[in-house]
Amino acid sequence: MARSFTDQSYILHRRLGRKPDNVVGVKGISLVLESGRTMLDATGGPSVSILGHQQPKITEAIVNQLNKVPYIYSDARVTCEPNEELASLLLKDQPGGLSKVLFVNSGSEAVEASIKLATQYWNERGMPSKVHIIGRKQSYHGNTIGALSVSGHTSRRKIYLDWMCDNTSFVDPVYAFRCKKAGETDSQYVQRLRDQLEAEILKVGPENVSAFIAETVSGSTLGCVPPVAGYFKAVRELCDKYDILLILDEIMCGMGKTGTMHAWEQEGIRGPDIQAIGKALGAGFVPLSGVLLHQKIFDALAAGSKGLLHGGTFQAHPIATAAAVAAQKIIREQNLLDNVVKMGVVLHRALEDEIRPLPFVSDIRGRGLFWAVEFLLDPQNKVPFAPDARYNNQVVDVAFKNGLYILGTLGTAGDIHVDHVIIAPPYIVTVVEIYEIVRLLKASLKEMRDC
Repeated sequence: MARSFTDQSYILHRRLGRKPDNVVGVKGISLVLESGRTMLDATGGPSVSILGHQQPKITEAIVNQLNKVPYIYSDARVTCEPNEELASLLLKDQPGGLSKVLFVNSGSEAVEASIKLATQYWNERGMPSKVHIIGRKQSYHGNTIGALSVSGHTSRRKIYLDWMCDNTSFVDPVYAFRCKKAGETDSQYVQRLRDQLEAEILKVGPENVSAFIAETVSGSTLGCVPPVAGYFKAVRELCDKYDILLILDEIMCGMGKTGTMHAWEQEGIRGPDIQAIGKALGAGFVPLSGVLLHQKIFDALAAGSKGLLHGGTFQAHPIATAAAVAAQKIIREQNLLDNVVKMGVVLHRALEDEIRPLPFVSDIRGRGLFWAVEFLLDPQNKVPFAPDARYNNQVVDVAFKNGLYILGTLGTAGDIHVDHVIIAPPYIVTVVEIYEIVRLLKASLKEMRDC
């Protein structure tokens, strides 16, 4: 019996049932496969490669850093120029009072560090009982045990439930399209969510609650769902009222993807107390994520233990920060956030014109260059496909066959089954490329209908 590729490969691939296509080259925002086919990458992986797959300035920065200082250990005895420069680029204007940054490798690590930082903060303030974290159902914050413990993603948590922390609880997501009651206004919906969160805080006891964690704009579980106007104002007020930290996870939606550097800047709030960033931070050239913290968090540590009770071997890796400095300079020098806004309008209009009228298309939502198309079996009555139909996965597979790389729902996240695909092209995308992305998506959806 012939062995499959995944049997023969020494890599434990994430999908064991099929051979992955081998990428042998890149061109702009496209991937070149060994077969010779070119794939138009409309998401940059899970919304990572925001500058496309080739940037000579970033390559140069990486090589220069390799020749200068390739690695240092972040044990507080030494630092290096790219670490300090990147921190300054991100925080010199202290957005929302955020004044310090901790650089780590992955988004999961950033969330893990955020949880631990919040715990240390309350200990420094003499309130060690504040260890409970409230999250939202159908959220996803990472795959390490701590990050998964504060995630409301049921299928990803399922087999690890025995390992999940018991000092977490969850409230409803902000998902007006499927969760608003008949006749309920946006303000009434926000009030209902606010009341639910306050009730949970009081149930646990404010003296025990460390933080509320949420994605500012939902990512892969719900699909680019922006918050209803006024929601985060209500959340921020509750956190301040009960002396609870607000942790915002902008690993997927942040660093310019929604048209502003931080997605929370569009919510009319002062900002979070702790913010996780990643993916777009270094544009995917070298793994890098980070934790931004408010001045009050730093002040508590500085007045107390005078140290961070957390760290890692590859934290603040010079190669990664050098690459990110170059990436962030490109974004600023080329005014790419302006392009995010402009191309976002083009993408939204094209999706509405070409994709909205198609069968099973139920909602199109997003901000900037961060958009999703949701599918329902019966859009009028909001009846979903059965989860085992894997409709969104079929869309992704057909699109890939047709030369379009998009991201689908990553597992069943909760009681509300959501079939969606994400379209989040790089910040350098052009009008021509957007039209081609939408054309290929439309052709793929029509092909599925005709099958």
